[in-house]
Amino acid sequence: MREIIFDTETTGLESKFDRVIEIGGVELINNFPTGKTLHLYINPGDRKVHPDALAVHGITDEFLKDKPGFGDVAQKIVEFFDGAKWIAHNATFDIGFINAEFARIGLPPVQMDRVVDTLAMARRKHPMGPNSLDALCRRYGIDNAHRTKHGALLDSELLAEVYIEMTGGRQAALGLSGAEQSTTVIEVEEVVITATSRPRPLPARLTEAEIEAHGAMVASLKDKALWLKYRTAE
Repeated sequence: MREIIFDTETTGLESKFDRVIEIGGVELINNFPTGKTLHLYINPGDRKVHPDALAVHGITDEFLKDKPGFGDVAQKIVEFFDGAKWIAHNATFDIGFINAEFARIGLPPVQMDRVVDTLAMARRKHPMGPNSLDALCRRYGIDNAHRTKHGALLDSELLAEVYIEMTGGRQAALGLSGAEQSTTVIEVEEVVITATSRPRPLPARLTEAEIEAHGAMVASLKDKALWLKYRTAE
C-alpha cells in the first residue's frame, strides 16, 4: 500500500484567496518510509504572506520571489501523489488549499476517499488529547526539538513517524518487509516427571473453629451453596 504523508504552508487561512507556498511529502510503502520525498516552495503571485502566517512558518515574500508558480509545479505534485493515499494532520485544511489550487489551473480535485486525516485518527485514539503534532510527538517519544517553526517537509517527516506509531506500523512493517521467514527447530530431550505419594499428609491449615464457622455459613445458604457439590463429590 502506497501512502504520502504531506503538509502545506500557505499565505493565510482562506483557501479562496490565499495560496499554497510550500508543500512537502514523504512516501510510505506498507507503512514503511522509502526515503522518497517531495519538497517545493511556490510563488503565490500577487498574494502576500499574512503576518500571522509568517509568524508560524517564517516564509517571506522576498524568499518566494524567484520560486515557480503553482501551475509550474502542479505536474510534479500530481505524479508524486499518483495512486497513493493523501495523509495529513487536519487534512481538510490542506486538501482544501490543494483543491483550490488545482481548480485554478483546471485540474480535477482530490477525492476525499483518498484522504486520511491523522488529527481525526488521533482524536479517536486519544479522546482526552491534546492531539497537535507537537503533543503527539511527545506522546510517542519522537524528537521534535529541531522544530522551531512549521515547515512542510519537516512536519511531514514528523507526522510520518507519528502515523506509523498510531497504526502500529513499525511491527507491521517488519512483518511485511518481504524477507523470507526462517524457522529454527530446537530438539529437547524428553523429560520424565515421576509423581510419588507424600509419606505423611500435611497438617490441615484450618482450625476446628474455622471449619465449624464455614459449615454454618454453608448451611445458611441452603440449596444455593456451591460447597454442597464438593461435599457430595467427596
